[in-house]
Parts: sequence; C-alpha cells; structure tokens
Amino acid sequence: MSNILAVFGATGRQGSSVIDFVLSDPELSQKYKLRAITRDVNSEKAKALAKKVEVVQGDVLDRASLETALTDVHTIFAMTTPTFGPGGQETEYQSAKTIADVAVAQGATYLIFSTLPSANEISAGKYTKLSHFEGKAQAERYIRTLPIKSAFYSPGFFMENFHAMPFLAPRPAGDGTTWVLERHTSPQARVPLINASGDTGKFIGAILADPDRFEGKTFCAATKLYSWEETAAAMSEATGKRVVARQVPVQEFRAMTPFAPDEFVETFGFGAEFGYYGEETEGLVAWAAENARGRPLTLEECLKAHPLQLV
Repeated sequence: MSNILAVFGATGRQGSSVIDFVLSDPELSQKYKLRAITRDVNSEKAKALAKKVEVVQGDVLDRASLETALTDVHTIFAMTTPTFGPGGQETEYQSAKTIADVAVAQGATYLIFSTLPSANEISAGKYTKLSHFEGKAQAERYIRTLPIKSAFYSPGFFMENFHAMPFLAPRPAGDGTTWVLERHTSPQARVPLINASGDTGKFIGAILADPDRFEGKTFCAATKLYSWEETAAAMSEATGKRVVARQVPVQEFRAMTPFAPDEFVETFGFGAEFGYYGEETEGLVAWAAENARGRPLTLEECLKAHPLQLV
C-alpha cells in the first residue's frame, strides 16, 4: 500500500515540481500516493491538478483545515510563502510551526521542509533584515526538536526570478546595443542558482527515495554557483544580445527595487560577503547536486527553454 505524500504549495513552483517529479518517477509513483494541498481548490491550477492527483483544501491560518488535510499522511513536503515587511519573520515562522505541529499531532512520519540559512547567524549579526531567510531558519530549528523524522531543502536563488521580477533582469544601457545586469555587489560575486519549477522535485525525490539516508540532512539546492559575469554571459548567449554585468552604488540598486528593497540589498550583499550558505557554500551545493535524483538544469539550458525578452 502506498504511503500518502502531502505536498504544500501544490500549484506553485516548488510544490508542482515535486508532484510532477513523483508522478514521472517509476519507483516513487508506486511508493507514494500524492495529496496536493492548496488554499483554493477552485482555482484553475487546482482544477487542472485534480485531474492527476487528489487535491484538498488547506490553509495555515485555519488549523482545522490542516488537520483534515494531513489525516493519514505519512510524508509531508512543506513550504511557506515569504511575508515581507514588519512582522514577516514571525508570520512565516508561525505558518511553518502550525504545519509541523499538526503533522506531529496527526501522526505523520516524515517532514521535508523548504528552508533557508540564517543570514543573521552566519554573518554574526551583520545582516539582520532578511526576514524570509530568518523565518524559515527559525522554523527549521523548531522542526528539528520535534518527534518526527525530518530533512530539509534549502534552494538557492531562483532562475525564474529573472523573468518574474523584471527589475532583476538586464536593462537597456541606452546605446541601443547593450543590456546591463546591475547589482550593488561585484560582478565576480557568485550566487547559487536553481530552476525551482524544473528541479525542486529532483532534490526532494532523492529524500523520498531514501528517507533514512537523508534524515536530518539539508540539501543546499542549486545547479552550481554563477558569478554575475557568468550570468550575463549566459544571457548574451541565449538572447543574441550583448549583456554585461555592472556594479552600481547600493543607493541606485535600492531605488530600482520596487518592493522589499532591504531584503534584496541584504540578500545579495550577504551572499557576496559570507556565501549564501556560509563559508562552505561551494561544497554544500556540489554535494546536493551530486545527490539529486537527476541532473539539475544549467542556467544556459533554462534560458534556452525560457528566453528572456530583451526589447
């Protein structure tokens, strides 16, 4: 009899990747029966998903709905949505805590949580405004104290953000031939990049295939580290346009950020100075990629499949 695998964020990038991967994997599709959890079962994405797997309603703000959604569940993939602004860390922490507490109460065996490192801890208090990092890191620490087996998925910077957040994509230089990828950090600063919608399932799939081996482990999930110069070069190759990386004053980068400017300034600043996962970032990313259940997509492959529109 298959174990029920509950997937939060089922219509988003991470959750949908997990669902698609499990369905396409001959071993995992027999080992697990999927249950997709979403806040709105009547959305178009949820209706489409219901043609493939069981879809149930669940909202972190409604504990009773989670108790129903997690009934008879064996394994859970849980992720939380960032809340920017005052109280963001506590809001996200409480969301994750509620999921974890209900998972334990309902007798679930294994919890896989989508986490992030504590920038505050790694930087010894220098970077304090990354609420979406800290809320997840706080939740991870809590989950590790609970009487439930657990493993963790800590994704790098999403390749999809270059499309979804235009202010992070190259901008015209004004000469008619050049586009500029602007950051307030050095063009040589390196960032772990992941195609979240395509590859989350490969990392979670590794844990699902061998949960005992990876219990307590964290997958620092990315294809590899890319400098902004390498990122710009990949964009040039994919678009046929001239794209260059350029460092700008922090005030200029902040001004071009339409929301949560402190978060983005500190995200890139922290990663450049201390490493996204700390001083062992490169080794941690390499280990995760080597242990993924399938090769993660490169930035070049992602941009070829989903070209940037530079006009």
